[in-house]
Amino acid sequence: MARWSPIERTLREQYGPLLAGVDEVGRGPLAGPVVACAVVMPPDRRAIPGVNDSKQLDRATRVALAARIRDQALVIALGAASAREVDRLNIYHATVLAMRRALDRVPARLGQSPHHVLVDGKPLRTLGVAHTAVVKGDAKCYAIACASIMAKVTRDRLMTALARRHPHFAWERNSGYGTDVHRGALAVHGLTPQHRRSFCVEAQGSLDFSDLVVPTPPVREPSPREELPDESPRR
Repeated sequence: MARWSPIERTLREQYGPLLAGVDEVGRGPLAGPVVACAVVMPPDRRAIPGVNDSKQLDRATRVALAARIRDQALVIALGAASAREVDRLNIYHATVLAMRRALDRVPARLGQSPHHVLVDGKPLRTLGVAHTAVVKGDAKCYAIACASIMAKVTRDRLMTALARRHPHFAWERNSGYGTDVHRGALAVHGLTPQHRRSFCVEAQGSLDFSDLVVPTPPVREPSPREELPDESPRR
């Protein structure tokens, strides 16, 4: 991605120069949190060459680009929803929760609210802020692509750290997705606190989860359920 997109240029003229791009990773894994990132890049600087949808980049390229994004960004704000929250709320509401947590951190770090928000995918009724949704926005919009890279690099590092506590599952290589190694380790070692029980029961229906106890503290009820829109390829 060599330049700011026409969508972003139009939105800057309409709302103002400070656009927050938002994206998330980790909707599909059996383990680990959903991680969202909100990024505000300086509107008066050229786009960083090579920035693209994180799924289109290899790990080394993502890490190198993340360092450049970190150097230039006006704001990088992260939010997450835990495996327990995924089980309690469902993946759609957990994803929106992670995005809201990221966006909630932006004003304090930027010194003001962003002029507008760009989100990858379809509109999110419960996001709580006015936004423009762009299907496949991580491949079309510079700000969203920056958020995609930062979210992916952050989550991969987190899963690598968690892999040291639970080495059987090879999370440093599969980031919690349901690879053969991961599923085989589940059959032998069972669930950890980092596993999404709802995902694992579906994926590993033959396993015995009868002894698993997952505490669920009382929380406010989420808004009415709706299907997760535009299920993107694995992240």
